[in-house]
This record gives sequence, structure tokens and C-alpha cells, in this order.
Amino acid sequence: MSWREFRLEEIAEIQNHKRVPLSSMDRSKRQGNYPYYGASGIVDHIDGYIFDGDFVLISEDGENLRTRKTPIAFKASGKFWVNNHAHIVKCKENYLSDIVVYYLKNTDLNEFISGAVQPKLNKASLTSIPFYLPEDKQEQRTIATILSSLDDKIDLLHRQNQTLEAMAETLFRQWFVEEAQEDWEEGKLDDVISVKGGTTPSTSIAEFWDGNIYWTTPRDLSNHNSVFMFTTARKITEKGLSQIGPGLLPVGTVLLSSRAPIGYLAITEVPLAINQGYIAIICNKIISNYFMYLWCKSNMEYIKNSGNGSVFQEISKSVFKEMSITIPPEAMLKKFDEEIESTFLKIKTNQFQIQTLEKLRDTLLPKLMSGEVRVGYV
Repeated sequence: MSWREFRLEEIAEIQNHKRVPLSSMDRSKRQGNYPYYGASGIVDHIDGYIFDGDFVLISEDGENLRTRKTPIAFKASGKFWVNNHAHIVKCKENYLSDIVVYYLKNTDLNEFISGAVQPKLNKASLTSIPFYLPEDKQEQRTIATILSSLDDKIDLLHRQNQTLEAMAETLFRQWFVEEAQEDWEEGKLDDVISVKGGTTPSTSIAEFWDGNIYWTTPRDLSNHNSVFMFTTARKITEKGLSQIGPGLLPVGTVLLSSRAPIGYLAITEVPLAINQGYIAIICNKIISNYFMYLWCKSNMEYIKNSGNGSVFQEISKSVFKEMSITIPPEAMLKKFDEEIESTFLKIKTNQFQIQTLEKLRDTLLPKLMSGEVRVGYV
């Protein structure tokens, strides 16, 4: 069967005229079980619905149209309400919602987006986007099945990791908060860990950049939803590394973002250097990186409240090192590490699988959605 170019209104009906935005005050008076959608997903639940069925929601405005930190097109099914920040699209009988979502996921929309301060994809621009799709619905279904099966497996692994991490946090609280003993030693973080910082090599000197040494900023963790860090957006050269006093940090370093915002966390799985937006925690004294990661999670409000700053909150290395910590006996720390290690190893294994599946999906997506790779079907 052939592929051809369509406009959105050939394959779907746009139902923006049915949208009804509700203020946060209005929603607070109408709390219920029906999802209330915005440009990037569910923002609330209320007591009524406008739409009932299978639809595609497409972001109409917001910085996410350019950054794509969250999907700009996604399916919404069942009974729900939508505000005026998402286009409402109902696919016609011979076209699948999934195929529209995957096509938009694979399409650079920058030429259709207006507005420098507030990016916007208006209805006229949306309807001018060319959709190159198979005419046969069964071929659409086969493509969607291949891609959605990968997405489903990735989602399952993410959910497993969320559960595993929650279990680890619960065990930490049970051992070291709920069952803490009065005779345990009181100390400060500087007694049990080493702390290092970082910097940014001059971006105007080309020979500092695009080498093979990992270099991270908190932006790498802004959309990070698991424990371990395997890669970074940017890399530096040996000359770039020479500009960073602490140098290369070892595998197993706990990274804590120290400003804008305070609180991103990760354990490194590659040697790397950091910029000035992190506190690097080296667990080379009494406690392990697993313990420290969970301690930070459990004490995040304490950490944030220790920060200061008029423009944005920041916690310095010197303040962090002086924070109080109750130090359990070494034998108990060792036993806890033995108990928790398998949980973190499973999280790490799942993250490796997620990376592999995402790479496969991202390789297949443009090939399937362009017709470069054709699929067989019955």
C-alpha cells in the first residue's frame, strides 16, 4: 500500500471549539475523578468532563514546544476535560491516534512555532504541518504496535525503578529514623564524607570542549528520573579538565545540585567533572554512596532550608559540610549496605535496559515513520 502526504484536517477533526479553561480557584471547588489536561498532560482532576473517547492532545503553547522535555503530543482516552493550552484532535475512522502521536514525536516543528518569549503552535500552523503516512490502517497499526511495545517496556522498567527506589527509601527510614537510638553519635557531614565542587571551562576557548571527558551540569538531571548517571550532554578535553581544580571525580560520586534548584540527585557511573552547580559527595570515609544518596533523599527539606540567596536558593559546600548527621554504628552501616545493594544493582540493570530500548526505539522511529523501513503484516 502507498504512503502519501496529508494535512491534519484530512485525517482528523480539530475540536478546539469545545475547550473550556478553568482557573485554579474554579478547579479547587470542583475536585473529582476526571482528568483535567493542559499542554503537557494532566494538571488536575475535577468533577466533570467535556470529552469522551480517544483523542490526541497537542501542545498549543509553552516553552516545552521547543525544549520537548515532556511530550508535545499524547493520547487522552475516556472521559476528561481540556483547557485552552492543548489542541484537541479526533482522528477519522481510517487513521490511528498512535500514528499521529508518533509522527509528531519524530517531526521538527520549529518552523511552525511562533513567538520568541512564549512559543505558540496556533491552529493555522498546526493544520499546515505535512503528515507523511501510510494510507492502509493495518500498516499504521503494525507500526504503532512495534513502537508502543517498546514504549510499554520502557515505562514498565521506569515504574519498577520507582518502586525499588521507594522500597530503599522506606528501609532507610525504618533503620535510621524510626529505629534510631539515642546513644548514636552526633556529628557533621564533614566527619563522614568528602565534598568537592567544580567549574565551567571558558566556553570561548574551543580547545577545552568536545573531547572525551564527561562534564555535567544540573541540567543533565532536570529530566532525569532514576538513580544513576551514565552520560552527560557535554564533554571536555584534557585541557578543559585542567581548568577544573577538583579534576575528575570517581565512579560512585553522589551529585547534589546546589542551586536553581537545590535537590537533583544522582550517583555517577562514569568518571566525570562537574560545573559550579553541584556539590560532589565522595563517600571515602565511613558511609557508602547508597547510604548518602538515601540520607539526602530523607533530609532534602533540611538541605533546602539550609540554603540562602535572594535571587535563587543556593547551598554552599561549606554550609553543607557543617550540617548535622546522626552516625549509626559501623556494623549497622555495613549490614544496611549488604541489605540494600541488590536493590540498587537491580535499578542499575533496569537503567541499562531502558537505555538500550530507547536507543532502539529512537533508531526505528524515524525509519518507520518515513517509510524507509516497511513492515510486514497479515
